[in-house]
Amino acid sequence: MAAVLRDVNLLCGRVIPSSHLLPLRFISSLLSLQSQSRSSFATYSSLSMDCSTPSKGSLWKPMCLYYTQGRCTKGDDPLHHEKFSHSCSLQLGDSVSGSPNVLGQDFDYFLVLDLEGKVEILEFPVLLFDAKTLDVVDIFHRFVRPTKMSEKRINEYIEGKYGKLGLDRVWHDTAVKFSDVIEQFETWLRKERDGDISLWQETGDGMLHRAAFVTCGNWDLKTKIPDQCKVSGIELPPYFFEWINIKDIFLNFYNTRAPGMVSMMRCLELPLLGSHHVGIDDSKNIARVLRCLLNDGAHLQITAKRARTSPHSVTFLFHNRI
Repeated sequence: MAAVLRDVNLLCGRVIPSSHLLPLRFISSLLSLQSQSRSSFATYSSLSMDCSTPSKGSLWKPMCLYYTQGRCTKGDDPLHHEKFSHSCSLQLGDSVSGSPNVLGQDFDYFLVLDLEGKVEILEFPVLLFDAKTLDVVDIFHRFVRPTKMSEKRINEYIEGKYGKLGLDRVWHDTAVKFSDVIEQFETWLRKERDGDISLWQETGDGMLHRAAFVTCGNWDLKTKIPDQCKVSGIELPPYFFEWINIKDIFLNFYNTRAPGMVSMMRCLELPLLGSHHVGIDDSKNIARVLRCLLNDGAHLQITAKRARTSPHSVTFLFHNRI
């Protein structure tokens, strides 16, 4: 084991405390990369992995993107259900709840968010991840129509982003402006869960109740949401003021630097499902990384927050961070 840990140290450039033993799947995955340089290891987050349909017999099916937005009209069509999933569960039969390593968390739910769109937000997916069952129990998903772009530019933008994946039609059929997305999202947050618990109420401080956003990086909530709120002429809601960057949790728990979702999944030997850079698929893959972290004994904490008196100021709470 000492030799294994020494090799991992050489690969990652970090010292792993002897008291913190990495999962064997994690070690073997890292050692398989020894022949590659650190620079090549750092590029994994930008690699495009094979997103073809999993092998025959797999439980995985692509989500119906009309269903995720409450717009599916084929709920009674068995052929539709053979091809598309209407389940928000992480599926795959790889549930890990009940592991003796799982710790109690400060939050009942994690809201896994992964935005898409460089100019304006094009996709806003949120998966509601239950900290007790370690599974996704609800989804909020909307495609977002830009408001400061011409129709010609929008069509070019969507064709380049989603056309090659065959998702341009569902985007055009369902996309709504960002201010409407936020209004619908707040209605979703107010739903009663576990009897009488809502994730958010308009009254009070406006923060989430027993829940926290989980993102893969800081860009989504540090940069893009505030920019989009400004473009859309709305105030930044307080529930966006703090979040958990899963890359920082990964770094501090496993003592291993993984610069992106794909590199984390590679270290954990998780196959990429769906299409990379489709927000709802990336959110599900991030949720699978989250489930591995919790299963291995990680305790999730807020990694970044805004000052209520100065929302433009962000404080990062971890010393070691991506």
